[in-house]
Amino acid sequence: MDSEPLFPALTTPGPAPAVTFGDRALTYADLAATTTALAARLTAAGATRVAVWATPTLETAVAVVAALRAGVPAVPLNPKSGAAELGHIVADSAPSLVLAGAGDGLPGVLEGVGRLDVEVPAGGAGGGSAGVDGAGSAGAGSADAGSAGAGSADADAAGAAAAPVLDPSSPALIVYTSGTTGPPKGAVLSRRAISTTLDALEDAWQWTDADVLVHGLPLFHVHGLILGVLGPLRRGGSVRHLGRFSTEGVARELAAGGTMLFGVPTMYHRIAEALPAEPELVKALSGARLLVSGSAALPVHDHERIASATGRRVVERYGMTETLMNTSVRADGEPRAGTVGVPLPGVELRLVDEAEAEIPLAAGPEAVGEIQVRGPNLFTSYLNRPDATEAAFASGGWFRTGDMAVRDADGYVRIVGRKATDLIKSGGYKIGAGEIENALLEHPAVREAAVTGEPDPDLGERVVAWIAPADPALPPTLDDLATHVAARLAPHKRPRVLHLVDALPRNDMGKILKRALGKG
Repeated sequence: MDSEPLFPALTTPGPAPAVTFGDRALTYADLAATTTALAARLTAAGATRVAVWATPTLETAVAVVAALRAGVPAVPLNPKSGAAELGHIVADSAPSLVLAGAGDGLPGVLEGVGRLDVEVPAGGAGGGSAGVDGAGSAGAGSADAGSAGAGSADADAAGAAAAPVLDPSSPALIVYTSGTTGPPKGAVLSRRAISTTLDALEDAWQWTDADVLVHGLPLFHVHGLILGVLGPLRRGGSVRHLGRFSTEGVARELAAGGTMLFGVPTMYHRIAEALPAEPELVKALSGARLLVSGSAALPVHDHERIASATGRRVVERYGMTETLMNTSVRADGEPRAGTVGVPLPGVELRLVDEAEAEIPLAAGPEAVGEIQVRGPNLFTSYLNRPDATEAAFASGGWFRTGDMAVRDADGYVRIVGRKATDLIKSGGYKIGAGEIENALLEHPAVREAAVTGEPDPDLGERVVAWIAPADPALPPTLDDLATHVAARLAPHKRPRVLHLVDALPRNDMGKILKRALGKG
């Protein structure tokens, strides 16, 4: 519907599978008809910005694709968000409508927003309609539930008549950050940023229309939605969403023709734990073309367990809400555990010191610096926050990621942690928490590990280990762990304080919430 379509396969759709959620599926022809009708109705309703109640369902995929085809910016909402956070996002983004599945109950903070129900026929096949029901929804009266089905000539004509000419720089999605340093900020992502990052991944991962992507990621953020749903659709391939992640689901879908698997470290950890007892999972993973992990660092220990059992190496990539994807291990490159690969096509990346002077590659793999990036993959701005937008960029258009890294001699990037929480200055050294965490996870008595710093009158900061033991009855001692780390890294990186916990606090994407450690 736009001059540079995000989804070329929807302009001349055929019977190939597009999206599958459990036993419900849409072909490209179904998806084209469904989203054309819904896009036309968004236009008829005068929608200027829509929220999407982003459950892991076919309705979410249809809603987002329809909004993108209509040129209406979409704001994915996490159904698990607390009332205060959700209230902030709704007030900040001010959507004119919220799109949701017909059976979805919405929280009170959305009561004042007009609602359009996205209806996908049972089974999802056969060219059925995605009707839009405005009943009981203030401001949604122009969306008539009794209008023509998505497969009809009337709906197609309405969609064609409403087709806008869309500027690649226009907003496509507004995705909210996790809010770890304050209220979540809405990162405005353009159509160009999305197409650029997906095309760069096509190059890096040799991604084609023959690929079938399997994942069980949430659909309110970059990983699950942009990479995991929009990525396959831009390539003309297909996605099979598990609904809810399980190792059994992974084995089933990969064995049934899946070629790629996306996951976060907590998922790959569960896979690594399950491999010895699940031969079908081993076989399915062994036959996959590409296993990709993201959103947080995958511990080296889990890398090695999966590779040893399946012969397949997990590749990692690095991105952010504001930048989409920056680097990746390439499908035709060396899958080096503990690294996130090299910059993607079109992405410029540098490391800088505390004075924002560039650190040359020749400085070596011990030179820790903040990652800064620039390129067409970057967000446009933070919604309603010109101050935060300005503060996020250094001179020359470089985005300050806040992530600390080192680089191997050949340019492979190794993330060592966040500047605010993971850079420990101890005894004159700059220490990244990530490499210590990887070393701790190699200890047989450690199930989960996090590393932080705390003030020390002699060292400046000392290294603190937070450990969930593999066997609570036989926890590791501080001396055990200090000796273990010093033997693998350097003595100054050993932990000097140990806290034992039942489990580490994590967010929906599996990232450890270090600011919550020691609280409660």
